[in-house]
Amino acid sequence: MPSKGDKEEPEGGCQDAGGVHEPQSTEQLNVSRLRSSSVEIREKGSEFLRDELHKAQKELKLKDKECERLSKVREQLEQELEELTASLFEEAHKMVREANTKQAAAEKQLREARGKIDMLQAEVTALKTLVITSTPSSPNRELHPQLQSPSKGGFRKGHGRNKSTSSAMVSAASQNVAPEPVSSECREVDSILFAEFQAWKESPTLDKSCSFLDRIYREDVGPCLDFTKQELSELVRVAVEQNTLTIEPVASQAVPVGKVAAEECGGPNGFRSQIVTKCALSGLPRTCKHRIMLGDSGNYYYISPSCRARITAVCNFFTYIRYIQQGLVRQDVELMYWEVMRLRREMSLAKLGFYPSEM
Repeated sequence: MPSKGDKEEPEGGCQDAGGVHEPQSTEQLNVSRLRSSSVEIREKGSEFLRDELHKAQKELKLKDKECERLSKVREQLEQELEELTASLFEEAHKMVREANTKQAAAEKQLREARGKIDMLQAEVTALKTLVITSTPSSPNRELHPQLQSPSKGGFRKGHGRNKSTSSAMVSAASQNVAPEPVSSECREVDSILFAEFQAWKESPTLDKSCSFLDRIYREDVGPCLDFTKQELSELVRVAVEQNTLTIEPVASQAVPVGKVAAEECGGPNGFRSQIVTKCALSGLPRTCKHRIMLGDSGNYYYISPSCRARITAVCNFFTYIRYIQQGLVRQDVELMYWEVMRLRREMSLAKLGFYPSEM
């Protein structure tokens, strides 16, 4: 049997072996713990980085969208700026063109106004000379041709002016009937006509709505300017009212061969002293010694002596009432009334076909 010493030795050896393995297991445990902790940290770090990456991607997308929106806004602004610039340039050019047009029109009107002023000044001077030398006791026979004696028979020729307001006050009697002396002519004032003239004389106007001019338009002016060619007759009436009608004699020149057949203005466009062609107002073949132009159209219309006498009679009437309206006639009301009646008689005779041989 083994002794007690022998039994105690194995126990001591077992204790030594257990003491050696205990530090090793603790170290392995620590290593495994460190490994698990590092794995856990790595996983958390990866997850955090993924989250940050997603956030960064979302922010990048938002910024891309914002950049795209701003780019569209910039393109739209650039387009609007180009359109605005183009419209401004176009408006500027339009304003320049309008300014040039207005300036040219103003210069033309200024030239025309100066010409009319010169013409009116000459007319006023001549009229003042006639009016000043005419009094009720000693009337001027040039201003009142009805006072001329039979020995001075014939018909008074007109002035050399061309405008309708400057037409000659031609006596509208028949060439076969000599004017009678004033002593053998009986006159009586019509109370209605005289009252209408007096009412008009208080406030002279060219508005044909007043009773005085309305009657004359209906009884004299309208019938006197009522020609066969209605459309041209209306244009002539408007030109006479607006003082833009020109009557001029036909110049003595040969008619160009290429212009003889022109018919748009009632006759050839060439010139010669007497032209046998269709009258533009009556449409009848007549010897046309004069032609008319309406305003500044540049178109001439050849007219017969009878048509010229009718137009001239109306022009003479408008000339006289314009002088009254402008205060250039300083006479007694009754004398002015009888002058208006004389002019109305001229229109009536011209309408009936009577005109001087000088026409």
